[in-house]
Amino acid sequence: MNIYREAAALEVQGESAALCLIVRTSGSTPRRAGSKMLVFPDGSTKGTIGGGELESRVIKEALQAIQQGRPRLLEYNMSDPSQGDPGVCGGQLEVYVEPINPQATILVVGAGHVGKAVTHLAKWLGFRVVVSDDRTEFANVEKVPDGDKYHAGTIRQLVKEVNVHSQTYVVMTTRNVELDVEGLPDLLETPAEFIGVIGSKRRWQTTRKKLLKKGIPEEKLARVVSPIGLELNAETPEEIALSIMAEIIMLRQGGKGGRMSG
Repeated sequence: MNIYREAAALEVQGESAALCLIVRTSGSTPRRAGSKMLVFPDGSTKGTIGGGELESRVIKEALQAIQQGRPRLLEYNMSDPSQGDPGVCGGQLEVYVEPINPQATILVVGAGHVGKAVTHLAKWLGFRVVVSDDRTEFANVEKVPDGDKYHAGTIRQLVKEVNVHSQTYVVMTTRNVELDVEGLPDLLETPAEFIGVIGSKRRWQTTRKKLLKKGIPEEKLARVVSPIGLELNAETPEEIALSIMAEIIMLRQGGKGGRMSG
């Protein structure tokens, strides 16, 4: 079992985990330095760093690391359980826990002119890009050549078949209010970091009223950003895509969106 290969595959697939690696040992310990274990969000594991109470504690730390997205270095004595040690081997060890974060993904819903431009720019910026459209003739590499994955079908099907994770930025470049009303309830149940809807303020007000009538709570609708994009007075699909991606990068990097000052 090549844990590093599996960890790399998880990142590409948009899955989360934590890699736990024994980086130093002294004295008698259950496993030597270099022993590795993957911990998944449900608490399951692959590989082992020694089992028992030590491994149980490391799994708990790994789950917290996944949630917080930050690595940690753990130190354990293996001498006296009465003093809180996780074993009686007599040695000491350090375990480095590194969360594996999903690759940042742009989920483009609606593969028209703007969706195509967003896909191209997002790919150039280094994002993984998933392209979705309910029209089969639009959700394909011939129509939108820069996607990493294509989904032809409804948004309800999309949420079931594509992993929408905590590093997913949903860009809804859809063609009408009805599609937004149909698809947003399912997207709002996902852990997506960002859900933006293209269109005017009036369009979003209309969509919002319809969703409230369907029983979607106000606090869930508050997640939606609409109109999407920074104010650039954009007109062409490419300019609109630049506006949208500028907002997403601003949010990812903690920027303010103002003009640079000397």
